[in-house]
Amino acid sequence: MTGSPTTEGPMTDPALPATLAEIRDDFLELSQQDRLQLLLEFSDELPALPERLQGHEDELERVEECQSPVFITVTVGEDGDAADVVRMHATAPREAPTTRGFASILAQGLSGLTVDEVLAVPADYPLTIGLSEAVSPLRIRGMVGMLGRVQRQVRALAAA
Repeated sequence: MTGSPTTEGPMTDPALPATLAEIRDDFLELSQQDRLQLLLEFSDELPALPERLQGHEDELERVEECQSPVFITVTVGEDGDAADVVRMHATAPREAPTTRGFASILAQGLSGLTVDEVLAVPADYPLTIGLSEAVSPLRIRGMVGMLGRVQRQVRALAAA
């Protein structure tokens, strides 16, 4: 992290895309309890899988670092997007709102970015959103694992 929260404005990190920076700043402006509420709101906002993936969840990769069954996949340059635009898709059970919230944050924050922008997201991004004291380290590790798997899939697709 290159900046720190101040009374003058949000943290700055040149490698962090605006969408993810805004999500981080939204969390950091809240109390611990309100951060959990915001995470639950993200859980409710996890984008549905595209129609072509519904019923084909076997095409998604399981995130083993997560305690709950979370499956992800990314596309690059599909569905009318520019050749280097990434879309993240995820599915997680409603009974796992924390994990589902993390998946939603990443899906909303990474989708629409370019390959280079996704690959430049710092691996410790999940540690910067202010939830480390509110949820267990295992859950944070799950979000770190999700981000790492997304970046690995993006690297593989970009190299293909």
